[in-house]
Formats: sequence, C-alpha cells, structure tokens
Amino acid sequence: MESQVFKAEVVFLRILLPFSMGIIAFYHTTSASLVYWIGLLCLISFTILIIINLFYKKLKAYNFKSWTAVLIYILLFLLGAFTCIANKQRLNKDYFGVKKQAYLRVWVNDEPQLKSGILRFRASVTKSYLPKKSDPIESIKAIGKLMVSVKTDSLNSIRLSYGDELIIPARITEIAPPYNPAEFDYKSWLASQNIYHQVYLKQAQLTKTNTSQGNPIIAYALALRTKQVQYYRKRIKDDDAFAMAATLILGYRADLSQETLSTYSKTGTIHALSVSGMHVGLIYLVLNWMLQYLNRNSLLKLLKVGTIIILVWLYALLTGFSPSVLRSAIMLSAFIIAKSFNRQSNSYNIIAFAAFCLLVYNPFLIWDVGFQLSFLAVLGLIYLQPKIQNWWHPQNKWINKLWGIIAMSLAAQLITFPFSIYYFHQFPIYFLISNLFIMVPIALLMYLGIVILLGRFEFLAPIFEWLIKFTNSGLKWIADLPLSSLSAIWISRTELLLLSVALYCIAVALAGFKKRMLLFSLTCFMVFQSFAVYDKVEAIYQKKIIVFNIRKNYATAFISKQKAIVFTNLLPENKGFKYFIQPALDQHKIKEIVCIKGNKDTTIADFKLKNQDVAFYNYRINRFHLKHYDLKTSKAHEENLDKKKDGR
Repeated sequence: MESQVFKAEVVFLRILLPFSMGIIAFYHTTSASLVYWIGLLCLISFTILIIINLFYKKLKAYNFKSWTAVLIYILLFLLGAFTCIANKQRLNKDYFGVKKQAYLRVWVNDEPQLKSGILRFRASVTKSYLPKKSDPIESIKAIGKLMVSVKTDSLNSIRLSYGDELIIPARITEIAPPYNPAEFDYKSWLASQNIYHQVYLKQAQLTKTNTSQGNPIIAYALALRTKQVQYYRKRIKDDDAFAMAATLILGYRADLSQETLSTYSKTGTIHALSVSGMHVGLIYLVLNWMLQYLNRNSLLKLLKVGTIIILVWLYALLTGFSPSVLRSAIMLSAFIIAKSFNRQSNSYNIIAFAAFCLLVYNPFLIWDVGFQLSFLAVLGLIYLQPKIQNWWHPQNKWINKLWGIIAMSLAAQLITFPFSIYYFHQFPIYFLISNLFIMVPIALLMYLGIVILLGRFEFLAPIFEWLIKFTNSGLKWIADLPLSSLSAIWISRTELLLLSVALYCIAVALAGFKKRMLLFSLTCFMVFQSFAVYDKVEAIYQKKIIVFNIRKNYATAFISKQKAIVFTNLLPENKGFKYFIQPALDQHKIKEIVCIKGNKDTTIADFKLKNQDVAFYNYRINRFHLKHYDLKTSKAHEENLDKKKDGR
C-alpha cells in the first residue's frame, strides 16, 4: 500500500525518467524522417491506451496492468524522442546551413559581449537571399541559429542589443570539433544549444535594419538589467567589486575577471556567482518572513503566495531572465504553489515537474551542466540533508543551526561531487570552511545590492563595496592555503557512472541500514578504484609524443612516464598553453613540465635536440616539421611509443 501511495506521489518523476531517456537516445540522430515514424508510433500508442481506458472492464485490462504500464513508458520515451528530433533545427528542410545563399537576415538572440575588440552574439536566421543578375534579389524562408563574431571598429564601435535585425554575408563555416586531446569540445557545447555554424565578419559587412525581432519581454528585461549594471558602474569604484556586484545581483558576468572565477572555483563557492537557486531562495526567505502576517486565513495566504511569486519573477526580470534564474523561478513557483494547496505534496514530484516543463520547452537543456548540477543539488538538499543532520543533535541552538548549514553544504557537495570532477577536473578541499565563511556575507550582499538598486540608496554603496572586497579577500586567503584543491582529476564516463552509483547506494544504505546496498556500493567503489589504479600504472609507464594543432603557434609534447618536455613557442602562463596544451598534460597525469623553444641544443634524459633533429627513444623527428606541422583539417597527432618499436 505504501509503495502505491509513493508511486502516486511521484507521478512526474515516473514521467520524467522515460521522457529524458528518449531525448538522450535520439539526440545524435541525423535522420529527419524519423520524426514522422516516431510521431506515428506515438499516435498508435496513445490510441491503444485510449481504447484500453474506454473499454477497461470489457477488455479485462486489470489482468495486464503491467503491460499497460510498459506501454505508457514506451509512449513517454517516444514523446521524448519526438520532442528532441522536432527541436533539432539542423534536420529542418528550411535550415540555412543546407542552402546556397549570398546574404542572411538575422536578429540578435542574446546580449552581445564585447571582448578584445570582438563582438560575439547568437543570432536567429529568418531569411536567406539568393543573388540574381537582375534585381530584386530573391529571398527564401530560412531558420536556424548562428554564432556571430564581429571585429569592431576601434574608433566607432557598433552597438547592438537583443532583437536588433541585421543583414550579413552568408560566409558561414561549420563549428570545428576539438583538434587536441582533452580540449574543450566547443562544437558539442554549441550543438546542445542548437547552434552548428558560425560566421566571422568585419563591422563594415553588417547592415542594421530599422526593425526589431525577438521577445519584447526579454528585450525589456535585458534593457532593464543594462541600466542597473550602469548604475552599479557609477557607484562602485573598484573594478573587481563592480564586476562581482553585477554578477551576484544581476547575473551579468561579462566583466568578471579570471582571477575571481579561479578563486571561487578553488574554494567550491562558484555557485555564489551564478544567480540561481541560492539567490532566489534568499529572496523567498525574506519575503516569506515579511509577509507572515498574511497567514491568518486561506484568502490572505493565497494573496501571500501570489505576491511572493510575482516578486520572485520580477527579480528574474531584473536579472534579464538568465537561464539559471528562470530554472530557479520555475522550480520555486511550482514548490510554493504545490505546498500551499497541498502540504503533503512530494518534493521529488515538484522538482520532476519543473524539470519536465523545462525539457518540453527545450529538450537540449538535459546536456546543460548548470541544469544538471542545479537539479542534483536540490535533490541532495531534499534527500541527503535531513539524513546528514540526523547524525548529530546538538543541544545548543546556535550549534544546531551551524550543524544544519554544514549538513546542507555536505549534501549539495556530495551529490554533485562526481559530476563536478568530471566536468571541472578539480575538487575543493576546504569547501566547508569557504561555504560557511560566505554564508552571511553573500546574504548581506544580496539584500544590500537589491536595496541599493530599488531604493537608489547611494550612501550604502561604500559599505556594499567594502563587503565585496572583504568576501573576495577572505576566499582568496582560503584558496591560497596549502592543498586548497585537488586539480587535474580526469575520469571517464564509465568511472563517472561507477562513482555516482556507489555514492547513491552508500547514501541509501546508511539511511536505511541496508547491508546489501552497502556491499554493492563498496563493490562499485572497488571497481572504480581499480580503474583509477590502472590509469595510474599506465601513466607511470607511458611513452608518447603529442603534436598539437594550434593556430599561429606550434607545440609538441614528448611524454616519458609522468614528465613532459614541451617543444613550443608558448609560455606556460599563456592562454593558448592553458587552453590547448595543459588539459592534455593533465589528462596524461603529467607532474613535471619542461618547456623548450628549440633555439639551442638540449639533452634531457631520453630526449635529445641536436642540430635539426629531435631524438626521443627510438623516434626521430626533424625540428622543422615540429614548427610547421599543418593540421588544419585533422586532429592532433598522438603517437604511443609503447606500440611502436622504431620510427622516422
């Protein structure tokens, strides 16, 4: 009976799982005709279910409930697949990337970002133009998204906003895959946003029309956020403090320095820089406290719920409707409404409902790292946090509250741990200390920042700025502590799955004192550890040469055990080195790196550079080829010397 009640309580969770599996299974499909076949199968499945429901007693459907349930799950799986394929613009017959055109009519689909004289933005294509010998130029319907990069005029830089319509030359190129080992997969990242092509232009090649496209609400939200950012810019003198204020309160990260990002990442507080669940939650707590006098009767409670939801969405408007805030606003709205009308409503069901709504709107969100981590963190707070807090019941009220905060931080960190190291390759050792440290300052900064914006209380700006500096300097001190973070952690998808299953099983085992689950989790940990040991042993005995593909530069890594001699014209602190070379060295578990430019003879262990030749074990390469290795259309070359006895 209890299991049936539980199944009824988590109906959306049972809907979400097969729906998500359908999206994942058909994400990489390249056949547009599949959408019709899957649509037909959906219709057949739905029709059968309707017939079963209408003639339930006549068909004695209660005798095959399990088969009916299987059919429902198949329908949900097919609906996920259908939603995924239908949203894949590249498979549409009107997609601009498969047409021959001279010009494209596009509109700016996000907030343009200007860095180092390059203006970048996403654009939505509405028409393509075919040039003819005689005017007028023929236009045809076209759809799709495009990544646009514009080299601006330093004397008279163009200003673009969300919704601006442009005519641009159709000099499109397909997004290139990563050419080097462990390099960030920019192509896959953009593909998850339905973007497969890009274009590089000069400012003079753009023609701005007098019309505007896009969602007027989003346009207003972004314009409003721009005004608030400018207000902060005038009141906050320190550049880092201003960037932090704009990021923390408004979700505007364009001016945030790499040093600040690195500090928050090393201390495990990067979530504070993403205006999301924590920020919206803080606003909800204050509003709920301020409006508690409306709890007198059901009508006033309804007014309270409506007021809170409206104010939460007004804050989302203030942040420019950033994706992370929209996720949090939808989740919180669903939670407030469900709990207000039914106090017994299941929290897992509410989260599943919010995730389902978002995936119906945009199925590719399932690949978004922020989407994954935010929902995992909330699941951790709902499931793990109460269980961790029950480990200890201090008598002192303040110690009990402190333990509650620690339990909350532990729950969120533990459940996101496997995905964090898989995506970001590092783990903050002092995450508890840093999260406890920022708990009060971040809350104060949120409230102060919003009060300054809404009330225009300029006299509070110096206090606001000082508090930001204090928070940043405190986190920097923690980040600079010895062994502040474990970095260069690389795990495969198999290891990610094993670690996730192991952590989940051990949490369930400890919560319910289940010995079998504990043994299974320990088995998963042992298998995971065996993979890690194998990788370590392989790294100790490895002998490899990696020739990197870097535009306008050259780099070749000669790897012996856990030492790498890098023949390159890049310095280790250079962005190109950190982006193209360092990830590959980290993946190969390199502990010692020696960089040489090749302008003089060098002998280091089994590596010898003399005259025009490089000798590495039994391998010989001419130095000229290392500097002029052309791999414009192919991936970086990696040679495993353990499998090659001799080569020239």
